[in-house]
Amino acid sequence: MSEKHLHIVSFDIPFPADYGGVIDVFYKVKALHALGIKVHLHCFAYGREATDELKKYCVEVYYYPRNMNKTLLIHPLPFIVVSRHHDALLERLLQDRHPILFEGLHCGYYLDHHRLKDRPKFLRTHNVEHEYYQALAAQEHSWLKRIYLRKEAKKLEQFERQCALPRALFAISPKDLEHFKKWNEKVTYIPPFHSNEELAPNGGKKPFALYHGSLSVMENERAAEFLVDQVFNDSEKSLKVFGKGASPRLVKKIARTKNIELIDGDAVLLQGLVQEAQVNILPTFQATGMKLKLLFSLFNGGHCLVNEPMVEGTGLETCCEVTADASGMKASLEKLWNTPLSSSAYEARKEILQRDFSNAKQARKMVNKIFPNNNHH
Repeated sequence: MSEKHLHIVSFDIPFPADYGGVIDVFYKVKALHALGIKVHLHCFAYGREATDELKKYCVEVYYYPRNMNKTLLIHPLPFIVVSRHHDALLERLLQDRHPILFEGLHCGYYLDHHRLKDRPKFLRTHNVEHEYYQALAAQEHSWLKRIYLRKEAKKLEQFERQCALPRALFAISPKDLEHFKKWNEKVTYIPPFHSNEELAPNGGKKPFALYHGSLSVMENERAAEFLVDQVFNDSEKSLKVFGKGASPRLVKKIARTKNIELIDGDAVLLQGLVQEAQVNILPTFQATGMKLKLLFSLFNGGHCLVNEPMVEGTGLETCCEVTADASGMKASLEKLWNTPLSSSAYEARKEILQRDFSNAKQARKMVNKIFPNNNHH
C-alpha cells in the first residue's frame, strides 16, 4: 500500500490545544497520524510559539507569520483570510501533488489559486463565519470594533462562495452541514475532534456547579455574567467560574458574591473540576458551530445543565438537562443538586459519545473522502 500524504493548512499553531478551533486541528492531526497518514502541517503564527510536540505527528511542520498590518482592513477580502497567505506556503504546496486540507475559511486564500487548480483540495469549516461575526458584533461594546466586525461579516458572506471550489467540505455540526450544501453538494458532517478517549467514571461529586470557558471571548463573558446576575444571584449554591482573561467588570462582580469563585488554571485543574462538579452549567447565547466545552463536560463530568442554543442541532440534547431561561436553570439546579447521574443516563451518554464522537471513526471517514481509491479497513 502506498504512503498517503496530506498537507494541512492551519489558521493558528494547534498546540497547546487550549481553545476550540485548535483543539479540533490538533486532535485531528493526531488521529490521522494514528491511521498512518503522513501529515505536512503548515501553521500561521501570531502570538503562539513553534513547538516540538507537533513533530511527533507530522512529517514536516512549517510556520508562516500572519500579516497583521492594519492596511489590510481595507482589502476587499476578509481580514481573517487576507492576513493568512504567504508566498513560501504556496511554493511548498506546489512541490508535490498531495491533497490539501484547509482548516477554516480563514485559510481559504489559495482555494481559487490558478496554480493549484487541479489539486485535490478540501475545506474544514469551523463555523458559518459571517453569522459568527454578526453575533460577535451584536455583543460588542466598542463601536469601532462593532464596525469592523460588521464589515468583516459582509466580506465573509461574499467570500463564502469559495466553498464551491473544494472537492469536498467537512462541516463541524449538522446545522452547518445544511448551510454549506447550498455551495457544495459534497459536504460531510465531521464533528469536532477532541481530547477525550473515553468517559470518566461516574460518581464522586462535590456540591458546586461549574462554568468554564475562555473569558476573554465576549460570548463566554456574557454567559458567566448571566449566571452571576440571574441564576446564582439569590442562591446559597456554590458556583465556580473557570477561565482566563476575565474583564475587570466580571472580576469585580464575582468578588462581591460569597457563593461564586473565579478560578484560572491549567487543563489538568479544569478536568478535575469538571469531574468533581455536581453540575456543569453551560449557557450560551450563540448557537454557532459545535461547543467543545460541552463535549468535554459530557466526557468528563456528571450532570450537564444547558440552555437551548448550546445543544441546538448537535445530537447531544438527550445527554443534557435543557432549559429555556434563568428560572428554568434555577429549577433544574434544585432537581439535580442532590441526585447523582443515574447509571442508565451514564450508559446512554456513553453510547452516543462513542458512536458519534469517536476521533478514530471520524478520521477514518475523512481519509475515505480524501483518498477515495484505497480505503482503510
